Amino acid sequence: MIEIKNVSKLYGEQKALDGVSFHVGEGEIVGLLGPNGAGKSTLMKIITCYIPPTDGEVTVCGHSIYDDTLGVRRCIGYLPEHNPLYLDMYVREYLRFAGGLSGLKNVNARADAMIELTGLTPEANKKIGQLSKGYRQRVGLAQALIHDPQVLILDEPTTGLDPNQLEFVRSIIREAGKTKVVLLSTHIMQEVEAMCNRAIIIDKGRIVSDDSMEHLDAGELTARFHRVTGNPA
Repeated sequence: MIEIKNVSKLYGEQKALDGVSFHVGEGEIVGLLGPNGAGKSTLMKIITCYIPPTDGEVTVCGHSIYDDTLGVRRCIGYLPEHNPLYLDMYVREYLRFAGGLSGLKNVNARADAMIELTGLTPEANKKIGQLSKGYRQRVGLAQALIHDPQVLILDEPTTGLDPNQLEFVRSIIREAGKTKVVLLSTHIMQEVEAMCNRAIIIDKGRIVSDDSMEHLDAGELTARFHRVTGNPA
C-alpha cells in the first residue's frame, strides 16, 4: 500500500532524509519513531505529495507521487503535526466542507457519521475555535477519515492531549488500523507501544531499526531506541 524506495531529501547542504526504504501493507499500524528533527515529518510530507523528494520513489496504493499525485491524495487521509483547521467554521460545517472537497455525494450523512465516530456530538454545533486541543484533534481525525481513505498518515497525532483525550484518540486509530494502512509519527515510545504493531526508528534521516512489536517489549524498544540513536529514552 505504501512503497518507499531510496528516498532522500536535501535542503541546501542539509540532508533531511538519506536513502530511506520500507513497505507498509494493509492492516498494519506502523509507528515512525525518532527524536525531533530525525526526518519524520519530511517523509510524511513527501508521501502525501506536499513536497517532492530529491531522489527516490514513493507509491501509495499503486499511484506514483510523480505521475499521479491526485491518485495518491485520493487514497490518503492526512493529519499534519500542526492541525490546519478553519477556526471560524462550525464543526459540522467544516466536516461537510472537507467532504465536499473530497467529492463525496453523501457528505451530510458522512459528516454526521464522523462526528459520532470521533465523539464530537456534544461539540458539533460549536465553532472550532471554541474547542479544546483534544477536541480540535478529533476534528482533524474526522477530516482525515471522512472520505474513507485506504491510508492514514498521522503526524504526532496525540501531542498535547490530556489522558482521557489521549486514550480516546488512540482507540480511534487502533480501530482504523483494522481495515486501513496507518503510518503515524511520534517521538514518544509509549505511543508506539499503545497503538502500533510495528516500529520503525529513524535518526538523522536514516532508518536505523525496523521490527514487529511482537519482538519488542517495552524494555527492548526503549533500549533499542537509546542504542541506535544515542538519545536518552
